[in-house]
Amino acid sequence: MVSIAGKYTLEESENFEEFMKTLGVGIMLRKLGSSSKPTVELSEANGEWTLKTTTTLKTTELKFKLGEEIDETTLDGRDCKTVFTLEGENKLVQQQTASKGKSAKYVREFTDTHMIMVCDCDGVTSKRTYKRQ
Repeated sequence: MVSIAGKYTLEESENFEEFMKTLGVGIMLRKLGSSSKPTVELSEANGEWTLKTTTTLKTTELKFKLGEEIDETTLDGRDCKTVFTLEGENKLVQQQTASKGKSAKYVREFTDTHMIMVCDCDGVTSKRTYKRQ
């Protein structure tokens, strides 16, 4: 079984600006988002997961339990009800349901060397590949 916990650095990004545009992210934030190389850290203790995303601008941290709804304010300011679930042994699915604006889905697939995240909003997808540290 592949470990999900770990630290990952963005290596490659496809169609991310178009995805952010579909979400309704403003042009300045899109430019910053497209140029940043985030580090993502996933850890788990006693069934509670922590998803920490660090960029040069901001660090965010989400704590969640699989299958339990949490309140999330996204980097672009959307308030969402978010649920994380596990698909199979190596896919972490994050479903954001926005109270205002667009909802999005993120599927993170883990291998021994990478985390591949596919972001989807209204049928517009972005693929972001992170290298395991």
